[in-house]
Amino acid sequence: MSGILAGKRILVTGVLTDGSIAFHAAKVAQEEGAEVLLTGFGRLSLVERIAKRLPKPVPVIELDATNQEHLDALPERIREHWGDDAQLDGIVHSIAFGPQGAFNFLEASWEDVGTAVHVSAYSLKSLTMACMPLMPRGGSVVGLTFDAQIAWPKYDWMGVAKAALESTSRYLARDLGAKNVRCNLVSAGPIKSMAAKSIPGFEELADVWNHRAPIGWDLTDPDPAGRGVVGLLSDFFPKTTGEIVHVDGGVHMMGA
Repeated sequence: MSGILAGKRILVTGVLTDGSIAFHAAKVAQEEGAEVLLTGFGRLSLVERIAKRLPKPVPVIELDATNQEHLDALPERIREHWGDDAQLDGIVHSIAFGPQGAFNFLEASWEDVGTAVHVSAYSLKSLTMACMPLMPRGGSVVGLTFDAQIAWPKYDWMGVAKAALESTSRYLARDLGAKNVRCNLVSAGPIKSMAAKSIPGFEELADVWNHRAPIGWDLTDPDPAGRGVVGLLSDFFPKTTGEIVHVDGGVHMMGA
């Protein structure tokens, strides 16, 4: 099969619905020649149902990225599907969560903030390190962020968690470069996904894109961000690491 990911094996986390960026990254990856495995947490039967909507149905591995036992077992779980000599070429990190309390900046407890940072930022490091035994040739790690350079309405401690994610990606890029592992992020515009429904005031946040995206932005179309992820998974960016690629219709560069 031809395509920019021909012959590559990619692990995709965070698929909850077929309207998510992670799903579209998995779909485009398959269309570009990759073999894909998904991970899911909690509502595993839902993820398994969604996995059947990909061009080629794929297995789903249960993974709680905050559970060290799950992380330790991950390489073996991957080998169960791809064989004892399985090697990974890419990881898509699409894992984020903030308790409701994290969306009130001045009132949030450390418990809520700590959960948001653990799930949304530290998990990039822990997931990547769990997969390192399967990446002896190196590969590409791509995560998803929401531009943390500025303070957004309503986003609050999730914005801080995304800032931590962006910094984590840079340090991973620094420390894993010698192993030929690239670590980059796609900073996507807002998508009306399952995750978005858990953000109080999402509509107000997303409305910015209706007025400020010079090339336009469709809140219901995750495909552009999915394609950005696949581009960074490919060998077309062999010396790009520690980077944040904005797929947001251009909002990030607009002045007041």
